[in-house]
Amino acid sequence: MFSTSSLSGYAPAFERGSATDAMRRLDAIARLLDSVVRIPGTRITVGADALLNLVPGAGLLAAKSVSAYLIWEARRLGAPAPLLARMVGHVALDAALSALPVVGWFGDVFYRANVKNMALLRAFLADDAAAHAPRRRAQTVG
Repeated sequence: MFSTSSLSGYAPAFERGSATDAMRRLDAIARLLDSVVRIPGTRITVGADALLNLVPGAGLLAAKSVSAYLIWEARRLGAPAPLLARMVGHVALDAALSALPVVGWFGDVFYRANVKNMALLRAFLADDAAAHAPRRRAQTVG
């Protein structure tokens, strides 16, 4: 049998630390894909997703593979099926836009599927944490 420690130090997100640590890591990946570089003189940012899609075929595959990894990690963090389906929908729309020559590049600049997906995951984790937080009882004096 293999243990995760025998696989070159790899451990799933839930074994490496808290959900907060995982979200920091996943947010960083999403920002890298969607909005890491600001276009000088504008408020527009682009990421590796847009730059990778300048390489026909292989760039699209590479960018969407990393997007799929983000969804996979969301599943490992306990995201429910309807949320995962919504995340897949965002990536599918992004992939469809990216497949269009020229128009796709602009779609990558303005449609940030990965950042949207991480916002959905963050909201789910916050709701889940609030639902499982211990409730304080009101103490009566008297």
